[in-house]
Amino acid sequence: MIKRIDHIAIIVEEIDTALEFWRDTLGLELSHVEDVPDQEAMVAFLPTGLSELELVKPTTEDSGIARFLQKHGPGVHHICFEVDDIEQTLSTLREKKIHLINEIPEFGTGGKKIAFIHPESTHGVLVELYELNPAEPQIRLERAVTLADRVFSGSQVVGAATLAFLRALKNNSDLPRDKQKKQGRQI
Repeated sequence: MIKRIDHIAIIVEEIDTALEFWRDTLGLELSHVEDVPDQEAMVAFLPTGLSELELVKPTTEDSGIARFLQKHGPGVHHICFEVDDIEQTLSTLREKKIHLINEIPEFGTGGKKIAFIHPESTHGVLVELYELNPAEPQIRLERAVTLADRVFSGSQVVGAATLAFLRALKNNSDLPRDKQKKQGRQI
């Protein structure tokens, strides 16, 4: 049934700030960051042997992750176990009257099949189960390319705006100081 602990997810307000501890202080290596639109989250993956630490930041103010962050603050959100057959595992759990959040699997990061067990049945811990999808590496690559495209196009906009700002500064510096003061542009 359970193969291994796949990951522990930690909700954070800002991924870069959290990385200052997890990557820069503890020395965990950041493998990649993934935008997960269907979960309205950005996730940073830090491998730790056969498992991962996931830093999860909400990307909207009204997602379940955002509500969790508002209610509980940053911290551990869930633990995830890899299973061989998620449908069979869910069936077994239903037979044992375990309260499931997902009666049937959904698709999570990388296209893997996931389902959550309600904390009522796990002594207060949100538990995720997942079954590896053979296409996961390709799906992760496609999501990384999409994210890189967004960052690149965003950086072009920021770059163009910065260049325009610097040109405006240069143009203003060509004016005599008394004229800069008159126009409210003293630099």
